[in-house]
Amino acid sequence: MLGSFKNVLRRILRVFNKKKIIQLGFYGPVNAGKTTLANKIAKDWLGKELGNVSEIPHETRQVQKIENVEVSTGSGKLSMNIVDMPGIATQVDYKRFMGFGMDDEEAKTRAKEATKGVIEAIKWLDNVDAVLVVMDSTVDPYTQVNVTIIGNLEARGIPMIIIANKIDIKGSKPDAIESAFPQHLVVPISAATGKNLDELYKAIENYLT
Repeated sequence: MLGSFKNVLRRILRVFNKKKIIQLGFYGPVNAGKTTLANKIAKDWLGKELGNVSEIPHETRQVQKIENVEVSTGSGKLSMNIVDMPGIATQVDYKRFMGFGMDDEEAKTRAKEATKGVIEAIKWLDNVDAVLVVMDSTVDPYTQVNVTIIGNLEARGIPMIIIANKIDIKGSKPDAIESAFPQHLVVPISAATGKNLDELYKAIENYLT
């Protein structure tokens, strides 16, 4: 309840803040492309990337932040602090990491760090103004993780846009994400290629600021 009140108060205060820098959290399940998207935006507008990307689950295990990203939307400037969160998971099984060549000790260490990262990401909801929920459009969107993320954001009253990522990959189905969560705006993009990022910037400007 306190977190929800703080978010409402923060958004009210932003109305009177002429600078309007939005604290934007990137949330979503593991390997949906959150860091790839954060890197693409940061590289395009600041000339540097935010974090490492890997096919191994839970590559991002700590909150990563880059401030004062100023993006041109065509109708003006959008100023953001990008907060890239560890991937959300309902459970972290260390055996999964062993399939990527890690030994028992390495896998258990990574699982411990990943679990800590999930908890940290959830706590950070008290510190963001709005959220991009990044989903992989090549897989079934109606999962426990996605439903939990959306439900938590709705309960807290945090504004969000759902990102249907990986539309550059054959077999992607952004329409499936729209059908699963029809109550929210869904923007199809490719974080890898930058396709439709201009549409995303306009959506952030129109719906989240």
